[in-house]
Amino acid sequence: MGETAAVFYRLLKYVLLGPLLRLLFRPRIEGMENIPETGAAIVAGNHLSFSDHFLMPAILPRRITFLAKAEYFTGPGLKGRLTAAFFRSVGQIPVDRSGGKAAQSAITAGLEVLEKGELLGIYPEGTRSHDGRLYRGRTGVAVMALRAGVPVVPCAMVGTFELQPPGRVVPRIGRVAIRFGRPLDFSRFAGMDDRREAVRAVTDEIMYEILAMSGQEYVDRYAGEVKAEQEQQHKVTSRLRRKP
Repeated sequence: MGETAAVFYRLLKYVLLGPLLRLLFRPRIEGMENIPETGAAIVAGNHLSFSDHFLMPAILPRRITFLAKAEYFTGPGLKGRLTAAFFRSVGQIPVDRSGGKAAQSAITAGLEVLEKGELLGIYPEGTRSHDGRLYRGRTGVAVMALRAGVPVVPCAMVGTFELQPPGRVVPRIGRVAIRFGRPLDFSRFAGMDDRREAVRAVTDEIMYEILAMSGQEYVDRYAGEVKAEQEQQHKVTSRLRRKP
C-alpha cells in the first residue's frame, strides 16, 4: 500500500467515513478480542450489503485488506471512476470471479497480503446475498488458510441487509451487530490444500461458524447460481406476461 493510499485510508477511517458509519449504524461489536493484535489472519464473513465493505474496516483497530470484485474497478461513467478510485485508494484488491485461472489469481493476491503479516478480509460466498440467506462457501478461503498456515476468524454481519438490501443506494438509519468468532485453527489439514475433500471440509467449518453467529437460513448451493436461475425465471415470466 503506497503512502498516499495509506494516508487516504486513515483519513476515511478516522475522520470522514468511520465516524459517519458509526453514527448511522451504531454497530454493536462482539468478540473483538478474537482479532489477533499482530500477525497474519483471515477474517471470513457473510456478505449482506454494500455497506459491509466499509463497516468492518471502520471498526477494526487493525487495517484489513479485502478481495473486492473486479466490477467495482471497471464500472462505466463518473460513478464507475469514482468507485474504482475509492477502492484503489483504500488498498482493496480487484478479483475476477469468472473462475479457473482468475480464481488462482485471487488466491495469489490474498497470499501476498498474508505473507506481509496483515489481515485479509474475504467473503467466502463470493457475492452478496440477494435475499438475506447464507449460501455455500467457495473453497478459496480454505486454500489460502492452509497454504499460509494462518487462523481464520469467522465474522457475522447482522442487520445490514435490512438497512441496505441490494439495490438500495442510501442505507436506512438503524443498528447492526458485528460478531467475531474464535479463531479457527486448521493446522490438522496442513499440506492438504490440493485435496478437494480437505478444502471443502475447512470451508464448510468456516461457514458453519458464520451461520451459528448470524442466525441466517442456510442454502447448500452457491449464491451466484441461485441468483442466475431466479433472474432467468424472471425474464421468462416477464416475456409470458407480455404475450397477447
